[in-house]
Amino acid sequence: MSAKETSRSHPEHLTRRDALADLTGLAVASAASTTMTSSAAESKDELYVARNGRIRQSVVHWCFKKMSVEELANHAARMGIQSVEIVGPEHWPMLKKLNLTCAISPSHGFAKGFAHKAEWPECIDKLRSMIDSTAEAGFFSVITFSGFRRGIDEAEGRKNMVEGLKQIVGYAENQKVTLCLEMLNSRVDIEMKGHPDYFCDTIESCVDICNQVGSERLKILFDIYHVQIMQGDIITRIKQFHPYIGHYHTAGNPGREEIDDTQEIHYAPIMRAIAETGYKGYVGQEFIPRRDPVASLNQAVRICDV
Repeated sequence: MSAKETSRSHPEHLTRRDALADLTGLAVASAASTTMTSSAAESKDELYVARNGRIRQSVVHWCFKKMSVEELANHAARMGIQSVEIVGPEHWPMLKKLNLTCAISPSHGFAKGFAHKAEWPECIDKLRSMIDSTAEAGFFSVITFSGFRRGIDEAEGRKNMVEGLKQIVGYAENQKVTLCLEMLNSRVDIEMKGHPDYFCDTIESCVDICNQVGSERLKILFDIYHVQIMQGDIITRIKQFHPYIGHYHTAGNPGREEIDDTQEIHYAPIMRAIAETGYKGYVGQEFIPRRDPVASLNQAVRICDV
């Protein structure tokens, strides 16, 4: 029997080196056991759940279209997200079963809108139908757009916007539904990351239109990503224009990807600024995930749960 074997067999002959080796082995084994337990718990445990209640979070399905609406809704419910938005009425019964809402309903799409009179009838018809469906479901907002310039000058386009929206906003008032006019960036020429030639491409133009229409049932959809690209000064504009804002959207810039520390918009202070205005509506996560979509969405939930 070797000296080392003897020392192992008889504790009284245990050297300091042997004792340290035994302790190290125990520590490694304990750490491995803890890691295994932790990993098992994480794989089995719940995702981060929004708990602070200052920001009511929603998620936009088109960004997560590799998942069905129902699959996304189930993930959303587990994370404390309260809404899956811009999905049609065929999905609303399923959302209600999960105690979710549709924070803002779809309508006529951004390619057409109220900047051109020729596009009014189609937009008004689709808005009226969606206002009815939204009110019947007990929901509260419908999205609308300006459409593209197509050569129209600023003054005529705004005049058309005001006159056209006045033809439908009274109907929204009667149904207690709010129309939210979305501002989009016209600088980025990449599909669904920017919309060159879009008419309402500044917050100020949207505010001016809301003022001229003069209805509490016409608000702005303040898309933080689009505002950052066109104008910046996000928190300043939130504080300045919060009475006009009926909905928010998120996304990282550049690239409309995750809202993490790889991009230039710092979302936690923006969410605090929104909460401090007394805003009670929804913030829709509208980024395009470049990695695991569930993990990315859960990270965004954590960041915005200020």
